[in-house]
Amino acid sequence: MKVNVWSTINQLSKERGVQPRVIIKAIEESLRIAAAKFFNKGEDIIVDFKPEKSELRVYAVKKVVEEVSNPAREISPDEAVLHDPQAQPGKEIEIELPAETLGRIAAQAAKQVIFQKVRDAEQEKVYEEFAPRMGEILTAVVRRFENNGLVCEVNRTEVFLPGKDKLPQDDFRPGDLVKAVITQVQKSGRGPQIQLSRTSPRFLLKLLELEIPEIASGTIKVKDVVRQPGERAKVAVASEDKDVDPVGACIGVKGNRILAITKELGGEKIDIIQWAADPMVYAKAALSPAKINKIVVANKQAKELEARVDKEQFSLAIGKKGINVRLASKLVGWKISIIQE
Repeated sequence: MKVNVWSTINQLSKERGVQPRVIIKAIEESLRIAAAKFFNKGEDIIVDFKPEKSELRVYAVKKVVEEVSNPAREISPDEAVLHDPQAQPGKEIEIELPAETLGRIAAQAAKQVIFQKVRDAEQEKVYEEFAPRMGEILTAVVRRFENNGLVCEVNRTEVFLPGKDKLPQDDFRPGDLVKAVITQVQKSGRGPQIQLSRTSPRFLLKLLELEIPEIASGTIKVKDVVRQPGERAKVAVASEDKDVDPVGACIGVKGNRILAITKELGGEKIDIIQWAADPMVYAKAALSPAKINKIVVANKQAKELEARVDKEQFSLAIGKKGINVRLASKLVGWKISIIQE
């Protein structure tokens, strides 16, 4: 049977970005499934599909025998001559699916399976594209609100920014561009689920890499990042080059580098800290911008430190709602108590 499907296959391939062989395989499978209903005796169904030549045959091979014991592979002489007038006992004949039935299958059953297979291939392609990009920043277009989050689009693929992963100051509208880090790519019955976050410490880390060449090149290492999203963050850095000041390089001239990141994060304050192996030295720097007189170990086993400050530095060291000392404790890995001298 002549079928003009090659141009359709090529068109589908270009539109959906799916290899022609995937679509051809889907057509063959759909024809085999539908043909099984026509033959219905467990025959071995052969699909001979040459789309580039517009040739399509679906048939089963049976041996002509006087007494049929296996209807799937054998056929009586009386029935055989209905398919092939030259049929004789002992010979094999090809029983073709009627052209009318073949055409109906191609128009109905095959079409459904083709698009399912194309959809599966598209989903696999999306997964293969985004799975290796876990932890990367991307820029997506906001499309709609859903489940307290944002459904966005990037390269014709839907991605999701959950409500819990938005910053408190975020106020996006459909059509807006949103920058976020990929935190999750997983397969599901509805296709690949790609989740984004703007509250993850990883998002801040990747923004630092984008804005500060020394971090991107590895000259400056980011040791730790802690955040209270939308309010304050502390980033501990160390230099691999003794001639490079890691704190100064990250802040930039007149704070221009950090200001660009703060703007992206809706005004979130970012403290750049000099990392230190000694927890007491580290804690003193971590409590920035407060000036600390002295750090003492209160309980080494429990990993507790005391930071002693002047009266005018007390509230600054604690921070609004305790945020400064809480983030510093998290950064250093020791509980820090602020003591007023």
